[in-house]
Amino acid sequence: MLVRYFSQHGMTTAVADCATAMDKLLAEQSFDLAVLDLMLPGEDGLSITRRIAPNLPVIILSARGEESDRIVGLQLGADDYLPKPFSAHELVARIQAVLRRREKTALPAPASHHVFGDFRFDAASHTLTRQGAEVRITAGDCVLLKVLCEHPRRVLSREQLVALAGDDGRLPYDRSIDVRIARLRRKIEAQPDAPCFIRTARGAGYLFAPEGCG
Repeated sequence: MLVRYFSQHGMTTAVADCATAMDKLLAEQSFDLAVLDLMLPGEDGLSITRRIAPNLPVIILSARGEESDRIVGLQLGADDYLPKPFSAHELVARIQAVLRRREKTALPAPASHHVFGDFRFDAASHTLTRQGAEVRITAGDCVLLKVLCEHPRRVLSREQLVALAGDDGRLPYDRSIDVRIARLRRKIEAQPDAPCFIRTARGAGYLFAPEGCG
């Protein structure tokens, strides 16, 4: 029943009735996730979870829905635990949620070092240098430069600049962002009135072009 339901939701499923059959499948194919029953012949589901969870997302299914069993399963590395009886619709939703979380954590972290023109900006240490010489810059302006560097060649509105700053530092609302942009331009632009790196998109916001005017 579950295999048919998964297929209707675009999922390809392989079924194993014991740990030996599962190991054979894992050796032959790659999988995105395992839905694992605890009550299996031979090696039990908790033992299997301990083995495979470091490399494969696991959702445990079990009639043993007591809190202690759920805690043990999660401590062994399971991503989720669904007690029986359950609906196939909920299981599909949980599978999709686990895969979304795994996809997010697998994304590479934004680069800490950014190079544009003669400048090198270390977002982690809030250090800006030009040809090896440090350029003095305020902490607030570092936050703004970090946001720009992490979203190159993209027009960002003032509201987006505020939102993207997140917890790294609160950017002010309204036109005061223009003041910070002007201050940054004086630090990095050869001609602040004709900027190459931080360009104005009239009526829309600002665009950071790491290639400059070249």
